[in-house]
Amino acid sequence: MADELINVNQLRFDYRVGDFKLAVESLGVGAGERVAVTGPSGCGKTTLLNLLAGILVPGEGKIDVDGTVISDLNQEDRRDFRALRMGLVFQEFELLDYLTVLDNVLLPFRLNPILQLTPEADQRARQLCEDVGLGDKLKRYPAYLSQGERQRVAVCRALVTQPVVIFGDEPTGNLDPVNRDHVMDILFEYSSESGAPLVIVTHDFELLGRFDRTIDVREVAA
Repeated sequence: MADELINVNQLRFDYRVGDFKLAVESLGVGAGERVAVTGPSGCGKTTLLNLLAGILVPGEGKIDVDGTVISDLNQEDRRDFRALRMGLVFQEFELLDYLTVLDNVLLPFRLNPILQLTPEADQRARQLCEDVGLGDKLKRYPAYLSQGERQRVAVCRALVTQPVVIFGDEPTGNLDPVNRDHVMDILFEYSSESGAPLVIVTHDFELLGRFDRTIDVREVAA
């Protein structure tokens, strides 16, 4: 596919402790493509996602995201690249209890000096919250939000930097079907409007029909 934004070639990875190994000869994800990553526990789904996000580094091979070979970057440059170009959504939300909804959404700008908290970014955060039904809860703390509301905050935080690619590790795993579908609607809409690839690890087979493609890690791993 000519417009692939994620390219993996000849990847080899192990944790140096234990027997786990992951090898992927070739994997590509196109602009705007929505991909579900599946497979049984322990097969390497989260490891693959962390490699694509530059959280982990392969022992061999190349990972190219939006024209940058992130597998060649040092730790600081990978962190900056994630901050500027990637949106990450996790199952456990990763919200800070002492920050309000708005401050949790704007947290990437507080943590990463490479990002500038401009009036436009602040307005974008407020608009995202409004779009997901949290416009009247900007000053609330996570303890006073439902599970679904907390996950929507996490999604807004992932999108506020206007990422070119979105990764999710079981982002709806703790949600009931209504909130699950709401969160996925938000992610799919952003992907469609921006052209950002969406790569989601999931065990939820009810979601698979919404994706363009499903990747079983056991099938791409050598």
